[in-house]
Amino acid sequence: MPAQQLFEYAVIRIVPRVEREEFLNVGVVLYCSGAKFLRVKFNLDKQRLTAFSEKLDIREVHEYLCAFEQICNGAEAGGPIAKLAIAERFRWLTATRSTIVQSSKVHPGLCDDPAEMLDKLYEQMVLV
Repeated sequence: MPAQQLFEYAVIRIVPRVEREEFLNVGVVLYCSGAKFLRVKFNLDKQRLTAFSEKLDIREVHEYLCAFEQICNGAEAGGPIAKLAIAERFRWLTATRSTIVQSSKVHPGLCDDPAEMLDKLYEQMVLV
């Protein structure tokens, strides 16, 4: 059995009114240096988000999350940040900020398969 690998993750949150510090978890970003793995998984439950904040522009939030994903994937459309090394992209994506899309603090762990762990964390932190 291969040795477990260190990974880091953060929960992606939607914060409609930053001053109130209320949020809904919508995704997870996971980085595993050993596997050269950086991916995000998210879902926008429009009904839940609208109930949380009627004034939230769901389309705009979706665009922000798609940009987050492009940066994560190193896509050309992600701009200059997407061209950074994988670790730098993760640090940039999880940096503290006061915007509608925020991330939790970064948490470490050990896993055998980063993709499988991303799915597990997504289910635990977003869907349940």
